[in-house]
Amino acid sequence: MPDLRCRANSFFLFGLALISNDGLMIASALPTGVDEDRVGAMSAALLSLGDRAGRELARGSIDRIMIQGEKGYVIMTSSGDEAVLTIMAKPNAKLGLIFLDIKRASEALAKLI
Repeated sequence: MPDLRCRANSFFLFGLALISNDGLMIASALPTGVDEDRVGAMSAALLSLGDRAGRELARGSIDRIMIQGEKGYVIMTSSGDEAVLTIMAKPNAKLGLIFLDIKRASEALAKLI
């Protein structure tokens, strides 16, 4: 998927992956040294847990899971019923623009899966 690699090279993003709901990597553009299997397993598990927490705590269905650390963000969102889109962003990322791009990309990818 050439578009994934193009976005991963943008100024604020340094990695992204499309992962099946069971944690298997479909496509990725992750930095060297990042374990794809680990990213896949954690992304699927966190999105599933977040979805369950949203239901159990009466918050409804979730849009995304976001982890903020000192070195940046990891943002996960569903891409249809079959996959998770995970991105890694720099700490100075413009989150509003990233959220918009993630929504558009996840909707487009959901049609392809």
